[in-house]
Amino acid sequence: MYRLNVKKLGFAFGLTGALIYLGCMIVMATAGREATIDFFNSLLHGLDTTSIIRMDVPLWEAGLGIVQTFILGWLIGACIAAFYNAQIKKQ
Repeated sequence: MYRLNVKKLGFAFGLTGALIYLGCMIVMATAGREATIDFFNSLLHGLDTTSIIRMDVPLWEAGLGIVQTFILGWLIGACIAAFYNAQIKKQ
């Protein structure tokens, strides 16, 4: 059975999470408050995001958020690969 590369899968998950975070940043920067609320309400199956959408996010905070998202994604991907590999019987 094929073994997963822990570091590569972690990187793929981390980069995917960072790209999604960047997409959210772009939506918020270009769409305006009401369109952003409409977008996330529809994305989250009608959950009302009006009270949690904050449009005045400083650039340093957004940068920190994208780094944290990458790190969490890397850890999640690495754990999935490690758990998957641990279940493979050695031949």
